Amino acid sequence: MIFQFLGGLGLFLFAIKFMGDGLQKAAGDRLRDILDKFTTNPLMGVLVGIIVTVLIQSSSGTTVITVGLVSAGLMKLRQAIGVIMGANIGTTITAFIIGIDVGAYAYPIMAVGAICLFFFKKSIIQNIGQVLFGFAGLFIGLELMSGGMKPLRDWQPFLDLTVQMSDVPILGVIVGTIFTLIVQSSSATVGILQGLYAEDLISLHGALPVLFGDNIGTTITAILAALGASIAAKRAAAIHLLFNVVGTIIFMLILGLFTNYVEWITGLLNLEPKMQIAFAHGTFNVMNTLIQLPFIGVWAYVVTKLIPGEDSAIEYKPKFLDKNLIIKSPSIALGQAKMEVVRMGEYSILGLEETLTILKTADTKLIGKVGQLEEAINNLDRKSTEYLIELSKQSLSNHDSKLHHALFDNIRDIERIGDHVENIIELLQYKDSNRVRLSDQALKELEDMFIFTLETVKVAIESLDKQDLSLAQQVIEKENEIDNMERRLRKLHIKRLNEGVCSGSAGIVFADIVSNLERIGDHASNIAETVIS
Repeated sequence: MIFQFLGGLGLFLFAIKFMGDGLQKAAGDRLRDILDKFTTNPLMGVLVGIIVTVLIQSSSGTTVITVGLVSAGLMKLRQAIGVIMGANIGTTITAFIIGIDVGAYAYPIMAVGAICLFFFKKSIIQNIGQVLFGFAGLFIGLELMSGGMKPLRDWQPFLDLTVQMSDVPILGVIVGTIFTLIVQSSSATVGILQGLYAEDLISLHGALPVLFGDNIGTTITAILAALGASIAAKRAAAIHLLFNVVGTIIFMLILGLFTNYVEWITGLLNLEPKMQIAFAHGTFNVMNTLIQLPFIGVWAYVVTKLIPGEDSAIEYKPKFLDKNLIIKSPSIALGQAKMEVVRMGEYSILGLEETLTILKTADTKLIGKVGQLEEAINNLDRKSTEYLIELSKQSLSNHDSKLHHALFDNIRDIERIGDHVENIIELLQYKDSNRVRLSDQALKELEDMFIFTLETVKVAIESLDKQDLSLAQQVIEKENEIDNMERRLRKLHIKRLNEGVCSGSAGIVFADIVSNLERIGDHASNIAETVIS
């Protein structure tokens, strides 16, 4: 039982990461746009959560996907709250309808994913394959965890204990929570509860607290999904837990009233025992969502305080590009475009800073954030270029026309800086995976050149922001020093290679990183030259 549970947990955690990475690569901007469009309004977010949960027949699956999207920066925390609330409602619908059992189709879905991964060369098909493979693995992992603990479902002493403890309402909540934690499925535990109630082994007054506990227990899936994820993902998982805990507290306070309501509606609709539990489950989640939906902003504030730290999710969308200004005031629109390009530049600086930290500490957890920054730069590149193309159709003054042309060049150079940062990350990954060791002197030289190049890019972006000629001239001078530094470091490293201090593999990694830093300096110089001209 333990081995199967742990194996399922391992597959589950791997599948979450694998699927999240595939979603980010396959969907990119399209998925972000869809989520922005349909989940910005809290009510729409709830609706999306309901529909997705009904389609995949698993609130755990929906919350895990949501946490993954938040972790990947594809969804904001406020949007995730609505979707999680909707997932709670969606899972109750499974008690009333016969849906598609995703778990039963997990293996063929995984096979299709594997075929896409290994037999197609197009990246889009491979990305879809990765999503499918991870998606199927997620449910197979859940199935393994549930199967590992399955004997407990039919173990009479355990069921007897459940019945005895549920007579005390607060103990009923605890039992429901623990049981769902064990079997990893609120649908399964609600089904067991329906069977117990139908056999008259538990009273309605005793069954309802167990039902509330089931809703708390199911949040463990989202918590597991958030392990090792971003701060935003941890906050989304915390909201899922707090949402259900607060709902349980509210309904425990009115347990007598809620019990009378279920009995009344049972008589009115002539419901069977199993349907009574299903109806109580649905009512609890719908009412809980309606009660807490107005407090989404409050929840976002509370979890931010409970889980402090900088949100690592990157804002992908443009902040300053207002298309209404293009016709009304082209000059102001151009100024807004410049602000967006500067923001791109700030992302490139942040990417360089994180990469320097990886070089110093070998902390691979930061690689994901650098990837998000590169995605954000690419997105802002497209959006800003489209904006400037629309702006080119308007009548611009001679000065504005020159700035307009310069911004096109700036966008290209900043995007290329991002590409070189990505190249350095790949070199550092190669170094770690192949156990390439750089000497202390080589690392010191790389750090010095990295810091100097980073400072050069910062001054270049500042000169662009302020249109400052003196700062731009400093960049030109610094870039000349970067060129000299590259030549000097290459000679020093060749000397170390000849002396046997560094290996050939280390020499390749060192030379390629230095080359990328030199190219970054060139692009910083290009930005400065547009300011000067």
